[in-house]
Amino acid sequence: MVCGGFACSKNALCALNVVYMLVGLLLIGVAAWGKGLGLVSSIHIIGGVMAVGVFLLLIAVAGLVGAVNHHQVLLFFILGVWLAMRFRNQKDPRANPSAFL
Repeated sequence: MVCGGFACSKNALCALNVVYMLVGLLLIGVAAWGKGLGLVSSIHIIGGVMAVGVFLLLIAVAGLVGAVNHHQVLLFFILGVWLAMRFRNQKDPRANPSAFL
């Protein structure tokens, strides 16, 4: 069987989303563990790490559901969220055109 068809893409997306879910759970667990043992005293750091873990977990679950159910709209939503995170801090080339040459 040749890898490169739709089934391979679906399985790769599912595997990637499962890895993202594990990373999200790991972030939540590490934040709770650090707070429980008193290693981190700042509630803002704990809350930030937990928020990132929950956000990643929700996006991974939505991506997994989209990949398993062949839900194209949900997958495009995930792609849009990824693109928004990827390009959120880019500067406007019209402001300083020589910086982008």
